[in-house]
Amino acid sequence: MATETDANDRQSRDSHPATATPSMDTKSTPATSTTRDSHAKNPSYRNGQGRGGRPSGANKANFGRGGKRDRGSGRDRGSGRGEKVDAEKGPQPDRRDRKRRRLETEGEEGAKPRPSYMSIQFPQEEIAAEERRPKRKVAVLIGYAGTGYHGLQMNHDLKTIEGDLFGAFVAAKAISKANADDPKKSSFVRCARTDKGVHAAGNMVSLKLIIEDPDIVQKINEHLPPQIRIWGIQRTSNNFSCYASCDSRWYEYLMPSYCLLPPHPESFLGRKVSQEIKEKGLEDDYAKRMGNTHNYWDQVDKDYIQPILDSLDPKVRDVVKQRIHTPDRDMEEASNSTTNTTDGSGKADDVTAKEAGSTDIPTKDTPAPGVEEIVAADADIPNAAAESTSTTDVVDPEAGEEQKTKELSPIEKALKEVKAAYIAAKRRYRVTPDRLDQLQEALDKYVGTRNYHNYTIQKSHGDPAAKRSIKSFVVNREPIQINDTQWLSLKVHGQSFMMHQIRKMVGMAVLAVRCATPWSRFDETYSPARISIPKAPSLGLLLERPVFENYNRRAVENLNLGELDYNKYEKEIQAFKEEHIYRRIFELEEKENSFHVFFNQIDTFKSDYFLWVTAGGLETVKQRVGMRESIPQELEAELGDEGEDAAGEEG
Repeated sequence: MATETDANDRQSRDSHPATATPSMDTKSTPATSTTRDSHAKNPSYRNGQGRGGRPSGANKANFGRGGKRDRGSGRDRGSGRGEKVDAEKGPQPDRRDRKRRRLETEGEEGAKPRPSYMSIQFPQEEIAAEERRPKRKVAVLIGYAGTGYHGLQMNHDLKTIEGDLFGAFVAAKAISKANADDPKKSSFVRCARTDKGVHAAGNMVSLKLIIEDPDIVQKINEHLPPQIRIWGIQRTSNNFSCYASCDSRWYEYLMPSYCLLPPHPESFLGRKVSQEIKEKGLEDDYAKRMGNTHNYWDQVDKDYIQPILDSLDPKVRDVVKQRIHTPDRDMEEASNSTTNTTDGSGKADDVTAKEAGSTDIPTKDTPAPGVEEIVAADADIPNAAAESTSTTDVVDPEAGEEQKTKELSPIEKALKEVKAAYIAAKRRYRVTPDRLDQLQEALDKYVGTRNYHNYTIQKSHGDPAAKRSIKSFVVNREPIQINDTQWLSLKVHGQSFMMHQIRKMVGMAVLAVRCATPWSRFDETYSPARISIPKAPSLGLLLERPVFENYNRRAVENLNLGELDYNKYEKEIQAFKEEHIYRRIFELEEKENSFHVFFNQIDTFKSDYFLWVTAGGLETVKQRVGMRESIPQELEAELGDEGEDAAGEEG
């Protein structure tokens, strides 16, 4: 995240587990191994990393899936590139591949072991002196806030939730020193993988632990940061796998209610929606669907935007009016370019810049001014330099030099004020029962078994794995008020989810409501047609908990074992969600305006990728050809695969 990885493509996703993607958060660099026993308490003291910083062949993170045979693939899982497949003998690694794997596993002769979060080393004398204690197969019920982590799945050189869990197990002596160098020795399996930044109120790992100590849960938690908690440890059958035994999963998605506001009528998408409505004579139906949001932006423009424009110099006002409804990302790039290409007098250096809001399709829209036009306009405004935001001298204590903050030109100041006014207007919106009814009607379109090839990556319509079953998808009728923003909670219960599936389901449902898209468009997304559905921000995604109905029935009736039940920890889980998950989501949205940026890009970027939301339907849209077709760089965040594994999970 983060990126979403949901739970569970049982037919293909386990073949090559995805490695965590680098995070923008504070990095934690693992240290090299040492012989001190106390180092087991610090997850940083690990080694065993393969060449080039990648997981070694022996220690790749596929310990979470076991050695199942891939159905219909004709090869064992784990047989990858460099192996020759013989119809009778199966995969046959060639000599060079065997040598490469051995070097990755053992390292160069005489070389120091590389640091790793997947292996904790102890001296042989300590291992020999350690008391041997029995291990038991258990399910560990966990919760975590994913902020600052590169996802759940353990990785050699990246800080992950499982890496900290494994280190805590060793530090609490729930895993012996002899088994601390390889999670596979403890049969480590995860239930549902989550990506960078994604949270989980309830998730699970299953493995063999030493659980003789009655305070083992408390001791493990003492070695974990507050944002990772062990709820409980439950004995299971010896062959239990939390991944294979999971029947279904609950996810929650949180979003501001202003996401249901329609596109501004002067934005690119807003104009296209209105144009198709008028051509097909659907004005009355559209007004009925929009309800009290129909003239929302007209009132905002009158009460909040026009006073700002009236206060501007005429030349500034003309440029600002043309740029109000261009993508915020282009605005930021133009601002940076303008700052870097003007001197104190406001004169511009020679600049090569693309025109903001460049189109992918022919339009009659007036082109927005690019960087050159902004610079020229600023230079043409009397006293523009004097009116610019004053710079602030900052002394770098290390370099001993003065640094200057970025200057804002009159145009940039005005645009920033207008954008802030629009964001404030969005946050003032309060959803009505009618809008909630429409959102629920959209979510109901997912219930049942559908072909979700348009809701994930690299899946064709003919792929059996694209079919998924949704048991329920419900919006809470009671919004949550946090500061100035009203939030909605959506909960989905499904058997399994593919990469990005939930985020794309949310994106599709919300766009259908805010653009009055015909409900029949949902059925078209399940057809062979390739439709570009944007994935909603990962910020709002939360794994609620996995469900083990069939195993619980067998455990109680046949095995005389306890159920895997999160309800026993409901009070602690709810307090954890409030303090460590919801708070982080709300604060990050207030700081970064993630949902505003997401819908602003969709509404203002001049492309026909998303015109399927209009009454014109698929005839007006760009249909992607093939599963790997390139997309505009400007839409990478909304449509891109972010380098993730197509066989991954939601999360």
